[in-house]
Amino acid sequence: MDFDIDIDSWPGGTDWDALVERAHGAVAAGEPALGNPRLTASVLFTCDAEVHALNKEWRGKDKPTNVLSFPMLDRADLLGLAPDGPPEMLGDLALAAETCAREAADKGIALADHATHLVIHGLLHLAGHDHVDSDTQAEAMEAIEIAALAKLGIADPYGDGN
Repeated sequence: MDFDIDIDSWPGGTDWDALVERAHGAVAAGEPALGNPRLTASVLFTCDAEVHALNKEWRGKDKPTNVLSFPMLDRADLLGLAPDGPPEMLGDLALAAETCAREAADKGIALADHATHLVIHGLLHLAGHDHVDSDTQAEAMEAIEIAALAKLGIADPYGDGN
C-alpha cells in the first residue's frame, strides 16, 4: 500500500511515516485485503481543531476525536479488487495530536504506541470493519488490532489480557 502522509502539529522525535508503514505491515497480516498493492491511503497527523472541524462537518459531532476514517471503497469492492491494475484509493485517516497525547498519558503509554494502535484501528475501518453495530464485530476487530500490535511488541490496548 502507498501512503500520502502529512504531518502537522505533531511532536518531533518520532518517524511518523515509518510508524504508519510498520502499523500497516502488522495489520495487513491479520486483514489480507489491506495487503493489496494497488491500494493508497492518506494519513493526516494534525491538531485537535482540524479533527474537530472534520468531525463536525462529516459526522455531525461537535468535538475532536482521536482518529477519523473516511473510506472510499466498500468492503465488497475492496475484497474483489484484483492485485493488478491502477492505484485505488482506500480512504483517508486523520489523527488529532492533543487528544492522542492526552489519551496516551492517561493510559501511561508512549504516544507512538497509541498512535500505532489508532492507525491500525483506522485502517481496519477503511477496510470495512466496524465495532458499533454488534459485539461480534467489535470483538473481531479488536482481535485483529491486538494481534497486529503484538507483532510490534505493543501491549493489548483493551487491557483484558487476550
